Amino acid sequence: MAMGGLLAFTTAGGAPRAGETEERPWKATVNANLYVVPDQDNFFMLTAPVDIRWFHVEARYNYEALRSGSAFAGLNAGWGEALTLKVTPMIGVVFGALDGLVPALRWELAWWKLDLYSESEIVVDFDDASASFFYNWSELGLSPLDWLRFGAAIQRTRVVMTTLDFQRGLFVSMTIRFITVSLYEFNLGWTTPTWVGTVSATF
Repeated sequence: MAMGGLLAFTTAGGAPRAGETEERPWKATVNANLYVVPDQDNFFMLTAPVDIRWFHVEARYNYEALRSGSAFAGLNAGWGEALTLKVTPMIGVVFGALDGLVPALRWELAWWKLDLYSESEIVVDFDDASASFFYNWSELGLSPLDWLRFGAAIQRTRVVMTTLDFQRGLFVSMTIRFITVSLYEFNLGWTTPTWVGTVSATF
């Protein structure tokens, strides 16, 4: 698989940078991911999260399933100073090629230059309950510099079809002002790798 992934927009399954502080009552991000997948057509995944104080809304495309959109609403909560925990429970619906209900939970634990980020959801298929599934994207990141973050990632998804239920690999991310560019590699050493290129713009 070619390394074409660098053409995407996202904070994607991307975690906020360790030590990030909220200076405004709102934040909006425009995201896209280019997935370059073996034995499958490459595709873009789009997300657009918006936070207004404790309220979170988000729109997505090709996230739970290809040719499907989804919309979410949730609440933000956080605790701690040196060691911080941020939690966002959400409820959403997916529509298009897949129709369903999606309860979800996003959380981040951060300390010093380290962060652990995870998003999990259960997609309840309205048309076939037996086709319901569990999704997860998780990252363990280190930010030695304000503009550099790297680490390990794991995902379980239906939009990438490989012989592995869980995709695992490495990532590196660089931020210049409000733009973040990232590259993820999954499954190298286990099977033909999947590449995910990301770019995010945060306002």
